[in-house]
Amino acid sequence: MKILKTIEKVPGGLMVVPLLFGALLNTIDQMHLPFIMNFLKFLGVSAIKPGIYEFFRIGGFTEALFKTGTLTLIALFLFLCGSQMNLRVGGIAMKKGIILTTSKYFVGLGVGMIWGKLSGDVYNGFLGLSVMAIIAAMTNGNGGMYAALTAKFGNRSDVGAVAVLSLNDGPFFTLMALGMLGSNFPIIAFIAVLLPIGIGMLLGNLDHELRAWFQKAEQLPIPFMAFSLGTGMNLGTFFNPTVVVAGLTLGIMTVILTGGIGMIVFRLSGEKSQIAPWAEASTAGNAVGTPAAIAAAAAVAAGTGMMSAAEAKAFADIAGIASLQVSISTMSTAVLCPIAVILVDKWQRARGIDGNYDPLEEPTAEPVTENANAG
Repeated sequence: MKILKTIEKVPGGLMVVPLLFGALLNTIDQMHLPFIMNFLKFLGVSAIKPGIYEFFRIGGFTEALFKTGTLTLIALFLFLCGSQMNLRVGGIAMKKGIILTTSKYFVGLGVGMIWGKLSGDVYNGFLGLSVMAIIAAMTNGNGGMYAALTAKFGNRSDVGAVAVLSLNDGPFFTLMALGMLGSNFPIIAFIAVLLPIGIGMLLGNLDHELRAWFQKAEQLPIPFMAFSLGTGMNLGTFFNPTVVVAGLTLGIMTVILTGGIGMIVFRLSGEKSQIAPWAEASTAGNAVGTPAAIAAAAAVAAGTGMMSAAEAKAFADIAGIASLQVSISTMSTAVLCPIAVILVDKWQRARGIDGNYDPLEEPTAEPVTENANAG
């Protein structure tokens, strides 16, 4: 059976397919069908409420991995991502990476701020989009897609910028943006989110062999993390037209706004080729886990007294629907982003700009010899 190849045919498949499968099973679980509950009772499963049994609540390793292990799996994934953040990047690649990361971040922050302001509700704005969902989707790009697109349509420094772009992996930038917009997260909440990434980055840069070893496992937590996220969702919500429209809108905004504004910033910085900004105009699959991480950070903030219990609950209440909206943005940008790159490449070439051209690879002139000068 070609299970992996089939999943990978779906945009963001390693994240999206397990998430939907987990949501499907959880939806069945939440229906509390008598024949399933009677079977679970027969097996000796403990009731979560009088007369209520669920197959995701049977305890042991099964519940720990497939139901309650979401945050642990997200933390492991962030640690592995951090281990791949190479601090030794070339000057031009670093410049491009900083420009792309900064522009994408401030576009996401700006759109989220404006959306929340105009909606009058940061948790349930127009189309049901929260500021958290917007920032999570728009600031976190798909690094794998970026590398693939720039390898084909860009040059060596474009590809190298992915080392800096890796900084937007995970919930830290979203957490920082929400803090800037008024949510009172204590310093410990930032440390708690950032520490796994920081430790991974430290180990990966201290030992390149260790980094290579961690790289082998970088993709492994993704389907488990996604499935565990899915078991906290109801599939009926995913097929809610409002959720679908909101997710598609989020995906379109991500491509057009982060790609378009990134292109302007790139041009102002003196770069001729505009491939890289459009290659980064996507939503990463791992961004689906950001709302859950933010909700966890809000719980920490409420525990310290720096955030009200009501605000922390508001983040927790929208985490599930925000994850679904971000997952739709992931799928839609996985289709739209490559199309945008192809169109920009054709547009550039028609104007004599070759995205593959790299001045660092330009052949040097042959040295003049004494014999050549003799004539």
